[in-house]
Amino acid sequence: MDLVEISYDELGRLLLAAPEDRELLSRCREAAEQLIQSEQVSLESEAGFVEKAFLLTEVFHRLLAEHKTDAITINLCMGTIMEVSGTTACLPLSLLNDAGYLAFCESDFVVIPSGVLLHYISGKPVFFNDPTYPHDNLVTLAHCTAPRRMDGETLEPVRLLTHFESDWGVAPKVEMKLGQKMTVIDPDFNFKRWMGFEAEIVENPFLDICRSQIDVEFRSDTDRINEETRGFHWMACYGGYLRETEYAVRKAGIDWLKL
Repeated sequence: MDLVEISYDELGRLLLAAPEDRELLSRCREAAEQLIQSEQVSLESEAGFVEKAFLLTEVFHRLLAEHKTDAITINLCMGTIMEVSGTTACLPLSLLNDAGYLAFCESDFVVIPSGVLLHYISGKPVFFNDPTYPHDNLVTLAHCTAPRRMDGETLEPVRLLTHFESDWGVAPKVEMKLGQKMTVIDPDFNFKRWMGFEAEIVENPFLDICRSQIDVEFRSDTDRINEETRGFHWMACYGGYLRETEYAVRKAGIDWLKL
């Protein structure tokens, strides 16, 4: 990977200049209004945060085009970005993933390579997530930046809430399809071994954790998954891609554990 770092000072200058483009500002307002009024979308935050989210998305589009890339990640996404943009990065990252880009929060390069790989294997957006503690063959996966177009085509229903930790800005709670089979990957911190297993979405709960939440059921032994978990974040996508992932991971010289 050729990593290009954009400072928050530079991002701030771009965001300050953007509202001077009246055509751009009008387009962002129209896009926000269109989203809010869409079927299967409910707004439970403020419309102003949604407008600013579209403005931030446009700035990200310009950066992606300028640097000829399709991948972006936001560091300090629960602090600095909020001060600079006047909203949260959650919705912009979701919109970028739905548009076919790779957009991740937190800049966790332990797990991001697995998201890049899984995206190109599946041809679909991926769900970068925080796993909770697995129990009784069940685990809740959650984050505030889930894509809606998880199958690569259809937009899932969404509630536009505030970002969980700050109760501010706007973050999508995507209601993912029940009964959907998923591939789940857990890379380790040392980049020496990845673990993977298949799961099925059984519920979209609403717990006091990150907004997009799915309960997934797995057939693997729960104690074994807890013992073998290494990374802080997991990656997931619709469909079954363990075989292809194992092939690529082993080619890269990384050990693979399928559960």
